[in-house]
Amino acid sequence: MRLTEVDFGAAKPVDGYGQDFFRIAGTAHPAPLVVAGGDVRPWGGYDDHDALLDLAGQVDVLFIGTGGAIAHIPSALREALEAAGLGVEIMDSPAACRTYNVVLSEQRRVAVALLPVG
Repeated sequence: MRLTEVDFGAAKPVDGYGQDFFRIAGTAHPAPLVVAGGDVRPWGGYDDHDALLDLAGQVDVLFIGTGGAIAHIPSALREALEAAGLGVEIMDSPAACRTYNVVLSEQRRVAVALLPVG
C-alpha cells in the first residue's frame, strides 16, 4: 500500500484536539474557534452569529462541531446561516474535524466552527 501526503495548499487542516484546544496546522489554538482556509479565529459560540455569517460567499459548506457529543444548534442560528446561503452540517467536534479535513483535501470551499470536546 502506498501512502501519499495530502497537500492542503495555503489552507490549514485540523491535526489534533484536546479538552479545550484544537491544533490547526501544527499550532494549538484555544476553543471555540473557526477555521476557514488559511484563517483561524476565535468564535464566541452559538451566540456569535457574525463570525459565521462573515463566511457567506467565501465557503459553500460550514461544519459545526457541537463539542464531545452531537447536539442541535439554536434554530435562530441555523436559520440565519441558511438565509445567508451557507450549507450547514452539524456533528460532534471530532467528526467535524475529520470531515473538514477530507473536504478541504478536495480543494473545496469549506469552513469549520468548533466547540471544545471536553
